[in-house]
Amino acid sequence: MIASVRGTVIDMGAAHVVIECGGVGHLVTVTARTGATLTRGEEGFLLTTLVVREDAMTLYGFASSQEREMFELLQTVSGLGPRLAMAVLQVLDPTDVAAAVAAGDSKRLQAANGVGKRMAERMLVELKDKVAPFAAPAGTGAPTEDAAAAGTRPGANAKAPAADADQVVGALTGLGFREQEASAAVADVLAADPTLDTSAALRAALKELGG
Repeated sequence: MIASVRGTVIDMGAAHVVIECGGVGHLVTVTARTGATLTRGEEGFLLTTLVVREDAMTLYGFASSQEREMFELLQTVSGLGPRLAMAVLQVLDPTDVAAAVAAGDSKRLQAANGVGKRMAERMLVELKDKVAPFAAPAGTGAPTEDAAAAGTRPGANAKAPAADADQVVGALTGLGFREQEASAAVADVLAADPTLDTSAALRAALKELGG
């Protein structure tokens, strides 16, 4: 099994990167979020999982061990294969998946391309007792009742992290989108929600662009 790859990033696409290791270019399927952590022409490192099928051998790459573990956990759901698992991780990070499952929020899971109502409900049932290790630490979740009643969240006085628009545009162009359409999408999502951080802005822009 190929557990990781390190080398020069020689090509990037909307759903893949090519990393050259020892003169061999490895095509690695990634989410846009993971791809955004890499830069063409520079050294990159990814944790990987090799999925072998009768007609293909596909290498999937992840920026963290938590993402790789969630990728493998998602595939324990009946009928949910590696492509659909990547579609889920495209729009939800492992903590988001855990929160959705714990809350029984099937609509949130349906935000992933290819996840319909039936599959989302199956995920809720089959993952219910498995997602605890991915849950957000205590104190970082939903607002308390008192805070909600006051219309605030814990830590509301702290300044929300602002998205780096240039970084998001750069990530999108690196994934193959034109700079003009990337800039327009980023402007739209930040105008709709100025509190988004860089990672959330990237996910929202990708959804805006249909990625």
